[in-house]
Amino acid sequence: MSKKNGKLSKFWEEFSAFAIKGNAMALAVGTIIGAAFSTITKSLTDDIIMPIVSIFLGGVDFSELKIVLPRLWGDPVLDEAGNEILNTLNWGNFISAVINFFILALVVFFIVKGLNKLTELGKKKEEAEAAAEPPAPPAPSAEEVLLTEIRDLLKEKN
Repeated sequence: MSKKNGKLSKFWEEFSAFAIKGNAMALAVGTIIGAAFSTITKSLTDDIIMPIVSIFLGGVDFSELKIVLPRLWGDPVLDEAGNEILNTLNWGNFISAVINFFILALVVFFIVKGLNKLTELGKKKEEAEAAAEPPAPPAPSAEEVLLTEIRDLLKEKN
């Protein structure tokens, strides 16, 4: 039993060290925010963009765009009300998902571009500060100080 508890304790310590690291926590927070943001972009696509696109296509509801595929064998499958369940290829939903993906990709692109710009500005500022202040001359070594003293003493004697 103690051997098992020791392994469990070691496992728990390793897991805690991993989970508490900044990278793992940042990944978890990023995943949660990403999921929430995905919901927002899905709503933007489904509730705002697709109805506007539908206006220009004569009032087409993209969620209704589908192709009914034929049943090749077997009896039709019925739902609880006795209606046949059709096998459909929902290409309208796919178009909505593609638009949703492009919106997410565009937003991520702008976020990364903004972060890269901030990083670049920070580097330029550091370079400008480094260029503005000329480096101080290096302090003479102990040997140079000694040689200077010897030179000065020889000048005084002559």
